[in-house]
Amino acid sequence: MQIRPDQLEAQLARGLKPIYTIHGDEPLLAQEAGDAIRAAARAAGYTERQVFTVSGAHFDWSGVLGAAQAMSLFAERQLIEIRIPSGKPGKEGSEMLQRYCEALNDDVLTLVTLPKLDYQQLKAAWFTALDQHGALLRVETLERQQLPAWLAQRLKRQGQRVREGEEGQRTLAFFADRVEGNLLAAHQELQKLALLHPPGELSFEQVEAAVLNVARFDTAKLGEAVWTGNVPRALRVLDGLRHEGEAAVLVHWMLADDLRGLARARAALDDGKPLPMALREARAWGQKEKLFERALPLLAGHTLAHLLEAASICDGIAKGLKHPEWPHHPWEALRRLVLMALQHTRHGLPARAAARPLALQA
Repeated sequence: MQIRPDQLEAQLARGLKPIYTIHGDEPLLAQEAGDAIRAAARAAGYTERQVFTVSGAHFDWSGVLGAAQAMSLFAERQLIEIRIPSGKPGKEGSEMLQRYCEALNDDVLTLVTLPKLDYQQLKAAWFTALDQHGALLRVETLERQQLPAWLAQRLKRQGQRVREGEEGQRTLAFFADRVEGNLLAAHQELQKLALLHPPGELSFEQVEAAVLNVARFDTAKLGEAVWTGNVPRALRVLDGLRHEGEAAVLVHWMLADDLRGLARARAALDDGKPLPMALREARAWGQKEKLFERALPLLAGHTLAHLLEAASICDGIAKGLKHPEWPHHPWEALRRLVLMALQHTRHGLPARAAARPLALQA
């Protein structure tokens, strides 16, 4: 049974499942979900708690099975937590987890915590057993478009809200830009607003004065902004990566790899192959598949060849070489490459701005 983090409170109120499994890469949501399950367990009489951390291939799983089957001398019910930081229980652990799920009893409630899992791990027999015998919560980093609603909901919890209409949307968008990719810091900024201002309506000026710029980005966010043609966001993410100390070589590799994939897909399309086959040849899956579907109609073969040549020049600059027609600093060269790509994928710009080459606007 799979449930979203925002559905957990209602599910716990209806009755506890024998096993809860939290997996994903968002620490704040994972922590809050775990705390909610522990609180519900205590309220239901699971007063004893044992924690097992699976570390390495030589972990002794017999202790976990023994704890689940032994009756406590001090409490009628117990909560057992199984933490697997690597996400890989191993062969023995896989078998033990399946046995564990089959031997559940009403006096034991189990909480399993895992990191973000790959496709093979999600299909493994041990994970399927956890799914079949309990509830799964997937906690992932919120996408930028989800943040304003999440922030509004959190403000409501503490008795605060933004103004109605366009100003309120602008306030939430500003807040989201400041905390993107960093929910733990976003939580702290929300708590700060609760301390600085009484319950009620918050103005844009109050939020602007209080909220620090704690956004965190990764290279995937840059590719997403470039191939969806979002000029302001692409430049903001690029600047964020630079200020966070990301390696210019790594950022270039991501952009160049996307360009090579787009070029393979474009060549396949030009050969008459259907789009799904072209995307498979480009090794574009998941979110990247959607991005490529959007970008490919805007990028002709000669355009991609030109961008790949530019990426080759940028690669040399990132590794210390100079080019007479390009900026000498790696990050400035990356900015130019990003703007060259955005010249073909951008959207929503005024006609006057659209008439000017973006690479010259840098």
